[in-house]
Amino acid sequence: MKKVLIVDDEQSILTLLTFNLEKEGYQVQTALDGLAGYTLAIANSYDFIILDLMMPSMDGMEVCKKLRQEKINTPIMILTAKDDELDKIIGLELGADDYMTKPFSPREVLARMKAIMRRIQPELTNGKKTEKEEDVSKIIIGEICIFPSQYKVTVREEPIELTPKEFELLLYMSKRINRVLSREQLLNAIWNFDYIGETRIVDAHISHIREKIETDTKKPIYIRTVRGFGYKFETPKL
Repeated sequence: MKKVLIVDDEQSILTLLTFNLEKEGYQVQTALDGLAGYTLAIANSYDFIILDLMMPSMDGMEVCKKLRQEKINTPIMILTAKDDELDKIIGLELGADDYMTKPFSPREVLARMKAIMRRIQPELTNGKKTEKEEDVSKIIIGEICIFPSQYKVTVREEPIELTPKEFELLLYMSKRINRVLSREQLLNAIWNFDYIGETRIVDAHISHIREKIETDTKKPIYIRTVRGFGYKFETPKL
């Protein structure tokens, strides 16, 4: 049973989402303020986290930021009454995976949750993969090794922590090695139509990925910037 944490200072929202999620078979825990939600997220393991933006003690932005700093890469959806584009961009840049504005449809929340979890869920045959099968499925580019079915990336044989969106973006680019990809193409592929035109999100995530895979972010050897167009993930000359 997948576990979901909902953090919102409106009891009616907690009740509505809990009812709909439990009806779909999820195990739900709730918190009425940001600090309580952060404490639960640190102490427990969840498959998905839903965060309200405006809350007492600690707002959703701060909770999201602190969780990512603690290397907690659970998918996060920000749920808020604010419809400010800047807030949306900041939330996504801090590591949130999706953003919905109140009032919302519980069905849409569920649909988006399932879509995000489906993309990062390990694809296992009979629940397991042999070591040989895992070797076949991995992608090796220079000193980077990506294991799509395990949601795992290593650089120089050391594992690195990526948020779900960072992992999706890196995997997407790795499957199109040495091809120039526009910001709009990456935005559409990873964030879909909801964020058309907000290419700053792509730039922010590329910057975060570079910090984790490049030896020198000022002289990247893996993800190159193609001025005026986008990016290219290429095989470095080591």
